[in-house]
Amino acid sequence: MTTRRRAREVALQLLYEDDLNQDRDAEVSKKFLHARLLGNRPLVRFADTLVTGVIAHRWDIDKSLSAKAANWSLRRMAAIDRNILRMGAYEILHGTTPGRVAINEAIELAKRYGSRQSGQFVNGVLDQILQDHESAQADKQSEQTQLAAETDAI
Repeated sequence: MTTRRRAREVALQLLYEDDLNQDRDAEVSKKFLHARLLGNRPLVRFADTLVTGVIAHRWDIDKSLSAKAANWSLRRMAAIDRNILRMGAYEILHGTTPGRVAINEAIELAKRYGSRQSGQFVNGVLDQILQDHESAQADKQSEQTQLAAETDAI
């Protein structure tokens, strides 16, 4: 049975390819997703959303990663780690997957495909991104609550 973890693995393969060769054919990528995920439409959509979302938000994601990856430039990171981080950050910042789940999934990918230290590195960077994101969401919620209270008082 094909799972969302498998969809993440296939999406990671395409992100890795895109990172190293941005001239890839989008139609070939869609066929690759379909074939590797055995035509499972929900999983193909999920993987496609990850790939297109990371690519669409790459600049913002890379900016966040650069700020949180102490003493590491994106260029210095291993390509596999960089793309695992991008996918995890996309899920935290723009996806519907709970943040802790996105981090755990990214750690598992890093353990499987990265170096011995990749899991810890990915965990540390994505945890900081999640903390910042949760803090920003809480601040936004607080502002909305305060605005609603002020509106009701008028």
